[in-house]
Amino acid sequence: MKAVHKLVVLLVGVFLAVAASAMTAESVYLESCRKEPGVPVPVTVVAPSVGPEHEGSTVQLEFVVDAQGIPAEFSFRSATDPELATAVVQAVKKWRFQPAESNGVPVATKVLLPIRIVDPLESGLKFAVNR
Repeated sequence: MKAVHKLVVLLVGVFLAVAASAMTAESVYLESCRKEPGVPVPVTVVAPSVGPEHEGSTVQLEFVVDAQGIPAEFSFRSATDPELATAVVQAVKKWRFQPAESNGVPVATKVLLPIRIVDPLESGLKFAVNR
């Protein structure tokens, strides 16, 4: 299994790119993923259902995207609150990915993904926190 930690930087890139471009945050994020060989590309993203008290929190979630594009084997690098951690895992379990490939063959890949909880109305993001 190939460890990929490039996604850590991608979300930061999303916010910088959105500030410099008229593209949507989702488009920028997905375009960034497509440019990195060996990085699973999210095709279905579900936002965690959390309350406004978690706004501004960031959770670093480590998981494996298997060869079928299904996330599994979740662990946290950082989590501020068990309730928030549970909500994030429940949401990411519903995500689906175009799996990473090695020599044209889908492979399981370890991913480290920072998830920042934001107000979707203020940020314009569609995959942010649900209220």
